[in-house]
Amino acid sequence: MRKQWYRLDNAALIFPAIIRKNWNNVFRVSATLKENVDPDLLNQAIADLAPRFPTFFVRLRAGFFWYYLQRTEKPVQARPDYAYPLTHMSRKELKTCCVRILWFEKRIAVECFHSVTDGTGGMAFLQNLVARYLELKYGGEIPHEGNILDYREEPKPEEQRDCFLLCGAEGSVGRAEATAYRLEGEPEPDGFRHIITGIVPTDTLLEKAHEQKVTVTAYLAAVMGEAICARQVQQGRTGRKARPVKITIPVNLRKTFGLDTLRNFTLAVNIGYDPRLGTYTHEQVCRLMYHQLAAETIPQRMAGRVSTNVDLQRNLLLRLVPLFLKRIAMRLVYALSGERKGCLNISNMGTISLPEAMAGQVNRFDFVIGVQYSYPNNCSVASWHGKTCINMIRSIRDAELERLFFSRLVELGIPVEIESNRR
Repeated sequence: MRKQWYRLDNAALIFPAIIRKNWNNVFRVSATLKENVDPDLLNQAIADLAPRFPTFFVRLRAGFFWYYLQRTEKPVQARPDYAYPLTHMSRKELKTCCVRILWFEKRIAVECFHSVTDGTGGMAFLQNLVARYLELKYGGEIPHEGNILDYREEPKPEEQRDCFLLCGAEGSVGRAEATAYRLEGEPEPDGFRHIITGIVPTDTLLEKAHEQKVTVTAYLAAVMGEAICARQVQQGRTGRKARPVKITIPVNLRKTFGLDTLRNFTLAVNIGYDPRLGTYTHEQVCRLMYHQLAAETIPQRMAGRVSTNVDLQRNLLLRLVPLFLKRIAMRLVYALSGERKGCLNISNMGTISLPEAMAGQVNRFDFVIGVQYSYPNNCSVASWHGKTCINMIRSIRDAELERLFFSRLVELGIPVEIESNRR
């Protein structure tokens, strides 16, 4: 008999507790195909994948001590992509299913509540969904290589495990950090999420990063840091009025520890600089971002960060506290530290790969993370077939940060093609 419910992994514990009436932590992955989507075949692909990916077809439940995920009784059905990406996923919807599968013309999109998985896990599921859909539409079989799994197999135990419990250190790393500059603006009254996508040539982006001897993630963090610093100056926050500029980078721990799972296995670090100490050249900002990211993500330090979180989860006294008190405590901790230490996220999916048998049917991949509760901008990145899509999302009307960021990329010699979800 297949398992009917799952404990939340260590990273997932916080997300149900911090849900608000008009916000929760959801992300989106999507693939744009060469031809229009057949919704009937897409629903057949979903049905075929459901037994192989049981941790995705779940609903959120509340126990006496912890939230947990329970497998859904009814099959999930794909829906037309009816509004803007990442419309609010209410508690009522989460009690039905924590994953949406959407289609529009040539695009297949999956939106996940973050307690289910992280961006890497979500992208793996999307790739398998597209693979099965293409098999149904065109016949043949996609080779089971890379992220493409055999949907007829039984789920593997390692795909469902909480890897955080396997890689903690003996010691822990503290959470103390300086509070960062806060991006602000007039919120959209109807909850609309603006998405501005900058499409850049991947080879040019790599070339510019390599000129500075840094990674693409560090390079984009440096350019974003410069844009945020410029925004502070526009607002008259200079000298002592300025605040540290820090970019939050989610780190995929699968590579760090050589473990794999389809659930959450990501931990965020903050990197940046303090404008109050003086002005910085582009080269200096790139080096700062790169070396901080490299230092923070060595396995030993990441293991210490994992231990900080896992030790709380394993604390006997905390485990015996009823859920309604845990929820209050987690909301307080999140309010004091969860969103005060960074300006925004840059989540880089990296270069996506597919078996050759299906690669020719996919035009584009996109990755979009939602805004946070108390800061209105976020950024996510994915590369496919020579193009890198940089998706900047915001819940406010002011588009100045996007203008500063993409203009700076152009100044640095990287051509940018701009798209928007609002015409």
